[in-house]
Amino acid sequence: MQNAGMLTVNPFIELISTIIQLYSYVLWAWLILSWLISFNVVNRYQPTVQRISFALFKLTDPLLRPIRRYMPDLGNIDISPVVLILLLHFVQQLLIYYSLRW
Repeated sequence: MQNAGMLTVNPFIELISTIIQLYSYVLWAWLILSWLISFNVVNRYQPTVQRISFALFKLTDPLLRPIRRYMPDLGNIDISPVVLILLLHFVQQLLIYYSLRW
């Protein structure tokens, strides 16, 4: 369906795409916080940092854990968040692409 020269996306697909984007932001927040903790920029024992870190861990770990099982051991480097961000971006683009083709 065209509206003033622009294609419209299914609202359901738009909602899923927005949720994927928000989850990507949560992953980036967890990744940046883990770097800040690793480089001793923030104190991991501060109660606010602990609460934020725990919340981000609980939100991200269910999807990162299966990826970590299949990733090769790279020592202290964990690239599973980057892999998940790329997978989420791929799924988001795939949803938009196929919703526009219908």
